[in-house]
Amino acid sequence: MSANDLEALRRFDTPTICNALELVVPDRRAVGFTTRPLVCAVPNLPPIVGHARTATIRAIDTSDLSAEEARAIRAAYYEYIAAEPRPTITVIQDLDPEPGFGAFWGEVNTAIHMGLGCLGVVTDGSIRDLDDLAPGFQLLAGSVGPSHAHVHVVEMGVPVTIHGMDVADGDILHADRHGAVVIPPHAITKLPAAVDLITRREKVVLDAARGEDFDIDALKAAMANSADIH
Repeated sequence: MSANDLEALRRFDTPTICNALELVVPDRRAVGFTTRPLVCAVPNLPPIVGHARTATIRAIDTSDLSAEEARAIRAAYYEYIAAEPRPTITVIQDLDPEPGFGAFWGEVNTAIHMGLGCLGVVTDGSIRDLDDLAPGFQLLAGSVGPSHAHVHVVEMGVPVTIHGMDVADGDILHADRHGAVVIPPHAITKLPAAVDLITRREKVVLDAARGEDFDIDALKAAMANSADIH
């Protein structure tokens, strides 16, 4: 797996990657992806693909740490984000009873993360500063809110769950305005060929459906011809 292998997957939207995974890794048909809607800050951005950097946050209550300890954790968090391999996608779970009470993401953190090689974030927490986000940085979030409240990092590099998707440090993520999916490493180089196969099969059905003489018999014939494509 190389950076070029990941970059190649940006040509496809996330639903297409999910379809291809069904062929390459059949047991992933019903697992490994977000299952509830996320707010997409920039819907027209292309898909992002990268290595997961995971963390948890809280915002309702103040941290029990001293100011010096809090600065040390924040510095350690940014060092973690900056570490190789790149590119990365940050995945943050909000542990508050009311996720999104305080936003970790806005103008400052999007600029910092993008400068450290991060392509975007997937979080069940909230985002803000929608008009001032770092250009090209993608955000998929549970909600939009005005304040950061007492938001602070609790842990980093830990397993997290975002809207039904379990993510561990280092997992490969593919995300766009539809949501996100975890890609098993051994499937990465096989996905472009699977996408090609799916596209060729779907074209037969789509061409028939868009034809002037389309009817149920034409559909049955197209479906049979599609199934014969390998």
